[in-house]
Amino acid sequence: MKLRLFLFCLSLIAFGQTRAENTLRVLMATELGDIELELDAAHAPATVTNFLRYVDSGLYDGGIFHRTVTPDNQANNTIKIEVIQGGINPQRSSEDGPEIMLERTTVTGLKHLDGTLSMARNGPDTATSDFFICIGDQPELDFGGRRNPDGQGFAAFGKVIAGMEIVRAIQQAPSEGQSLTPSIVILTMRRLDKE
Repeated sequence: MKLRLFLFCLSLIAFGQTRAENTLRVLMATELGDIELELDAAHAPATVTNFLRYVDSGLYDGGIFHRTVTPDNQANNTIKIEVIQGGINPQRSSEDGPEIMLERTTVTGLKHLDGTLSMARNGPDTATSDFFICIGDQPELDFGGRRNPDGQGFAAFGKVIAGMEIVRAIQQAPSEGQSLTPSIVILTMRRLDKE
């Protein structure tokens, strides 16, 4: 009986370590305040690896939130969404990386809920560094959703765990159409779990 209890405890510890290794935290400092992100490497490993490459190389430092999508600025879209979109430092755009494979929500099991972090893209397998954060649940961005004509959805790979008030402030910042004017600067982006 004691041996079984001991083995059970060991398995819980191992599960906790695996979960900790597959859940990474990143702090994004913007000029409006901090946003803390939790990345899900267990379910979206390729997308998380790609995002962290930009974080670790400092390409998001001096980056910008350049787009806001609100109920009022998408008159030409029958399927409405609410997101903010950001990317790397525009002065380092030549360092943007290769396009990555789309990790579809049907494979990852992740959904575009309030605070979900996901990759921006044009066609399937075209995401590089631009990302977006959902304001409210956005099921039309999941696989089979109608926001993108190809129906493939977008690659959700994390979520905001602190700072949604900053996300909402960015969404409501001055804009012309969907372009933030001026853009909101990402001061730095750093891993919180890095040793």
